[in-house]
Amino acid sequence: MWYLCVFFHRLLEYRKTEFESLAGLFEGRDGAVTLEWRLPEDHHPDSPFHFVNLPSEELARNIANRSILVKGIYELWGEGRNFEELEEAIKSYPDDRKLPYLKPDTTFRITVETFGKAISFHEQNDRLQKLAFVPFKGRVNLRNPGHKFCLMDNDDYGSSNGLPPVVQRRIFFGREIGASDRKILQTYQLKSRKYLGPTAMDAEMAFLMANQAQVKPGKLVYDPFVGTGSILIAAAHFGAMTMGADIDIRVVRDGRGPDCNIWSNFKQYGLPMPLSLLRADNNLPPWRSGLKEVFDAIICDPPYGVRAGGRKSGGRKLLKGVIGPYTVPDDKRSNHIPSTAAYSLVECVHDLLDLAAKMLVMGGRLVYFYPVLREDDSAEPTFPEHPCFELTAKCEQILSYRYSRVLLTMVKVAPYTEDIELAARVKHLDFKENHLKWLEDGNLHSAVFSPSDVKINGSGEKCSSKPKYRGKYV
Repeated sequence: MWYLCVFFHRLLEYRKTEFESLAGLFEGRDGAVTLEWRLPEDHHPDSPFHFVNLPSEELARNIANRSILVKGIYELWGEGRNFEELEEAIKSYPDDRKLPYLKPDTTFRITVETFGKAISFHEQNDRLQKLAFVPFKGRVNLRNPGHKFCLMDNDDYGSSNGLPPVVQRRIFFGREIGASDRKILQTYQLKSRKYLGPTAMDAEMAFLMANQAQVKPGKLVYDPFVGTGSILIAAAHFGAMTMGADIDIRVVRDGRGPDCNIWSNFKQYGLPMPLSLLRADNNLPPWRSGLKEVFDAIICDPPYGVRAGGRKSGGRKLLKGVIGPYTVPDDKRSNHIPSTAAYSLVECVHDLLDLAAKMLVMGGRLVYFYPVLREDDSAEPTFPEHPCFELTAKCEQILSYRYSRVLLTMVKVAPYTEDIELAARVKHLDFKENHLKWLEDGNLHSAVFSPSDVKINGSGEKCSSKPKYRGKYV
C-alpha cells in the first residue's frame, strides 16, 4: 500500500537510507533494502513529501516511531491543488477505509501543517473549517485522541529562502500512522552531557548511525574509537549491549574524575553500562588469534585529522628503529602512558575494514564516516573496498565549502579467510597508491583550513559563492 511519508527538512541524503535500513530491521533483512518511492506531482526531489510503498501498516508505524528524520507517515485520504480538488479526492476514497475512523464512539484530532512558512492560528482554523465535508461523528480530543489526522499545505513560499522550489500548491489530508519522537534529541543533547571531548558525536547523527547499523536489543555493538562514548550511548538507548576502545588511556580510564567520565555519561541517562571499555590500538587489535564473528555491528567515527589526528602505538623512535621494543616495569605500569605515532587515514581505514571483516557476524554492519574534499577540481570520491563487504549506502554531510564527510554503511556478505585477507591487502595497496595524496600524508587539516581565494565582483566588493538553494547543506 502507498503511504505519504513526510520528512524533516534536514540531512537530505540520509532520509531514504535511514528509512530503508529501518525497513530491513523490522522485516528481519540484513542486506540492502530498496523500497519503491515516488514524488507527488510537481515536487522537487528534495521535497519533504514522498510516497512510499510498504507491505503493512504495522511496518510503517514501527519505522515512523523509530526514525529520526521521518516527521510522520500517513494513510493518504486525498490530495489536490485546492480544497475543491481535495474534497473530491476524499469523497472518492473507499468508504471501507474511512468509516472505521469516523464512527460516533471514536475520538480524533486534526492538526494543520505547512512547509516553508508559518501560518497564524486564524489561518489554521480557516483551513479546518474547509474540512467540514468530512463526516466526523466522533468527539474531538486534543490531548489523547484515538485517531490523528493531518492537513498538510505546501503553498508557495518564495524562491530565496534555501528551500526546494514549489511549482504548484499541493494540499494533502490523511490519517497518521506513526510519528517520530525527536524529544530524545533534547534528552541526549551534548550541551547537557557531563563528559565531552572535542570530537563528541552530535546526538542526532549518533542516533542516525545506530539506525543505519540496525541496532536493536540483544545485539553487541563495538566502537574502536569510542572517545567519550556518544555513539555507544545511542546504541544503548536502543537496547544494544556495547563495547568500546580508545588508544588514549586517559579518556577510557580517567576522564576528568570519578564523576565525569564515560561511565558517568551512561549513568546520567540511566542506560546499561558498556560490557567493557578497552585501552586498545586499532593498528594492533587486542583480540586473540582465532577469535572471529563476535560483534553484530561496528559503528565509529575514525580520526581524519581536522579536529584530532589518528595515533597508533610505537612512538617515532621505536618505529624508526632508534630504540628497540621495551617492557614497562611493574612498578610503573599503573601510571604509564604509552608513546604513540601518527596514524594516516588510509592505514586507519584498512585496519578498520580488516577488524570488521574478522569480528563481525555474517550480515553484520560496519557504519563509519569517511572525509571528502569538495574543491572544484577534485575528482569524484572513491571509497575503500573489501571482499567481505557490500557497500549499501553512502550519505554525504557537507561540513563546509572545503570538505564534507560521507557516512558509509557496509554489510558483511562473505566469511573472513586467508585468501580474502590477501585480496583485501591488494585492494588496500591499490587504493593507497591511486587515491588523493592528503589521505596518506594526513594533511586534510591544511587542505581544509588553508587560505582560499576570495572572489571579487565587478564593483570591487567581496562576493559569496553560496547558492540560494542550500540542498544538502541543511
